[in-house]
Amino acid sequence: MFTALFGSFESGLIYAIMALGVYLSFRILDFPDLTVDGSFVTGAAVSAILIVNGVNPFIATAAALAAGFIAGCITGILHTKGKINPLLSGILMMIALYSINLRIMGKANVPLLQEDTVFTMISSWWEKLGIDQGMQQLFESIGLGAFVPKTWSIVIIMLILIIIIKIVLDYFLKTEVGLAIRAVGDNEQMITSFSANTDTLKIVGLGISNALVAFSGAFIAQYNSFSDAGMGIGMIVIGLASVIIGEALVGTKTIIRATLAVIIGAVVYRLIVAMALRWNFFDTGDMKLITACIVIAALVIPQVMDKQKEKRRKSLRRREV
Repeated sequence: MFTALFGSFESGLIYAIMALGVYLSFRILDFPDLTVDGSFVTGAAVSAILIVNGVNPFIATAAALAAGFIAGCITGILHTKGKINPLLSGILMMIALYSINLRIMGKANVPLLQEDTVFTMISSWWEKLGIDQGMQQLFESIGLGAFVPKTWSIVIIMLILIIIIKIVLDYFLKTEVGLAIRAVGDNEQMITSFSANTDTLKIVGLGISNALVAFSGAFIAQYNSFSDAGMGIGMIVIGLASVIIGEALVGTKTIIRATLAVIIGAVVYRLIVAMALRWNFFDTGDMKLITACIVIAALVIPQVMDKQKEKRRKSLRRREV
């Protein structure tokens, strides 16, 4: 059980990068971007095919980031320059990316079992330093050796990476360009009155959003040791579930708090799914159903709680009167 939860925590940290991208388009830009389902696979496909062809995994992952940025920018151009509805522009790009991703990979699935990835390289460096053995001995000395995984490399590296991404994103959203992007999502007419180029801001915002999504896709492909054309199906729902769960648990009073909420939401989502799959009632084919139920619960429960609080306030006022 602990091993499964720890694995879910690992994958949750990777998916948190994708959730931050969804947060940027969905909450900051107020743009329902369905490109996510395609750009996630684009990141996985680009990194996988480059690794298979002998490119350094770190360079391949950076290339995936760039590919995601381009995909997001094209969605932005379709909307701003082509005057296509936001939802439709995302759907069109998602459909186009399915064929593009197949072209990139050359087939529906690219295995990475025999290839060096970012995680295998980091794990080998980790093993040479003897950090895992030291941590294992430390936990065994306090009687927790049976509950501690044998390798910490993925968790620690992803924690460091997600913290860096969060800090950079928080800083960016407080810069002049970042504030302008936030203003576009809040009140586009107001920012237009200040002679700001809203089209460029939307394109850049969507580019960054999908760059993070593709970045996450590249890591997931290397984590799972394969890239598949269908691995991005429903990814937008997973991202929204992470955002909604995080907002319900942590809140969104500040940007720093909101991005932290998204990261926590992504991890909590993966843990909930892992625990749900441990029940005999569910199997791996029920993943989408579990996701839908989690999103519904995250949307409905806060509203019910707010109504209950409002009823209590009204009853207290009546008693005081």
